[in-house]
Amino acid sequence: MTARTKLSLAQARRIALAAQGLHEERPDRANARHVKRLLQRSHLLQIDSVNVLVRAHYMPLFSRLGAYDRALLERLAYHPKKRDTFEYWGHEASLIALDLQPLFRWRMARAAAGEGIYGGLARFGREKRAFIEEVRREIATRGPIGAGDLSMGGKGQGSWWGWSDGKRALEWLFWAGEVTTATRRGFERLYDLPERVLPSDILSAPTPAEDEAQRELLRRSIRALGIASERCLRDYFRLEAQDAKRRIPELVEAGDLIPVTVEGWSGPVYLDPQAKLPRRVEARALVSPFDPIVWERTRTERLFDFRYRIEIYTPAEKREFGYYCLPFLLGERIVARVDLKADRARGTLIAHAIHPERAIAPEEIAPALADELRLMAGWLGLARIEAPKEWRRMLEL
Repeated sequence: MTARTKLSLAQARRIALAAQGLHEERPDRANARHVKRLLQRSHLLQIDSVNVLVRAHYMPLFSRLGAYDRALLERLAYHPKKRDTFEYWGHEASLIALDLQPLFRWRMARAAAGEGIYGGLARFGREKRAFIEEVRREIATRGPIGAGDLSMGGKGQGSWWGWSDGKRALEWLFWAGEVTTATRRGFERLYDLPERVLPSDILSAPTPAEDEAQRELLRRSIRALGIASERCLRDYFRLEAQDAKRRIPELVEAGDLIPVTVEGWSGPVYLDPQAKLPRRVEARALVSPFDPIVWERTRTERLFDFRYRIEIYTPAEKREFGYYCLPFLLGERIVARVDLKADRARGTLIAHAIHPERAIAPEEIAPALADELRLMAGWLGLARIEAPKEWRRMLEL
């Protein structure tokens, strides 16, 4: 290609939405096939402990499928014989499509060597290898078990042998791929050996060379993103900058990434050779802070002119929009932020605040937002919806 393809910002936005399946109509009744298809499209779902609304890994499927049965994802994630995912560090802690497991073995090997993990855990791995091996043997004997089930409390044996060190040993083993998540008890991981959790055909699959595994992860990234900068590409699976800088020119040379220019974007931008460009996108979705469409905040700002920061860790008096604000996607734009909470004790979905984007009239978005809030309330088993007084009439609540 002698001259770069030039794309408008609107075209780039539609490509990104289509890559994430946000251009498609929701099914009347989502089934396991729909869930599996979306998992294959995004490759992973981020896991997060925040449960003010619903656990993070459930939300991207709701945004695309509507009120699906969460048990469908549970079966794909943790069924002892029919699982389609494994847990590992993909984009943060993630449920990752099972066929990608060989592509992360280089990361596991680096972790085992004390690389690519935070310094304190790497040091712990070097200095307390005997203790870590004892923890691994206990899992081999008793697994699957949770961190709280470990017998190695280590009372009276010094600071290295306390409960927190048992947890650190488990984290090191998890990073190194020596244990994995068999299932969860509530939200607590239950650890076991990979050979007792993962299918034999996955475990026996060849281990790709590190460079090829990274190239394939970047191929998967561009497929999931549609269009992306270098930073967006490496952020998807959290590749190190130096690794991505080596691999991306190789993928351009091979035709797996097409350099393009996008209106208003500076720096290199890459297009998926198989990207879809719909004529229009008529999406309607409340989007989790942990959804791939808004993971990389600079990309979100470029694509949607939407500056987004989650304010969970911001002191209450300094919050601008609310504790757990979800972007509201309508058509091809993010038109509002909705600060939501599921009050399970009262059976109520609470919209603490609704903030339309600039130049967006509340009346313009209220009917679609009301539909989405009703859908979410029903999905979560909540009988009532509360909203700010000035929105109640518009939302017809």
